[in-house]
Amino acid sequence: MQYRSRSNNSSAAIMSNTDMNMRGKIIFYEERNFQGRHYECMSDCADMSSYMSRCHSCRVESGCFMVYDRPNYMGNQYFFRRGEYADYMSMMGWRDYIRSCRMIPMYRGSYRMRIYERENFGGMMHECMDDCDSIMDRYRMSDCMSCHVMDGHWLMYEQPHYRGRMMYLRPGEYRSFRDMGYGGMRFMSMRRIMDSWY
Repeated sequence: MQYRSRSNNSSAAIMSNTDMNMRGKIIFYEERNFQGRHYECMSDCADMSSYMSRCHSCRVESGCFMVYDRPNYMGNQYFFRRGEYADYMSMMGWRDYIRSCRMIPMYRGSYRMRIYERENFGGMMHECMDDCDSIMDRYRMSDCMSCHVMDGHWLMYEQPHYRGRMMYLRPGEYRSFRDMGYGGMRFMSMRRIMDSWY
């Protein structure tokens, strides 16, 4: 996000406070209920194994994060907003620990994404600018295999009404969900990550 500077000092102070509020912070704990050794993270972390061997609980003090059960932002992923997750593995049905995490930057602006029926932006295409609880019902698309995110940050879900496994999408081109490791999944709904979630 870019800010226009102003001459008065009060505006500069407000801008500085806004920057601070945009920084996320998540704390990972080895044991359930926030026990054992912990690791504080305020940015992306591609491999947590160098900081702790296991993670059973976490606390998000500010911001929003995407967590993954494999290093390098791969595998199953889950969205965490501010709150406490005393036993996230039972809550999410995971069998493995969090291995990497990505901080989702706060975004204020327009949202725009094009979804495609086939890989490499083929087949039917629809442009989306708001949440969609059922891609099938709204667009009559039985599958969504690629997309282009022009504006905003989004979550896509494998089931209608924002249920099931999810995938975090930031601005960029996603030519093949299958090549990204989601060959067995069909994405059936999508939601914008709003600034009010932070």
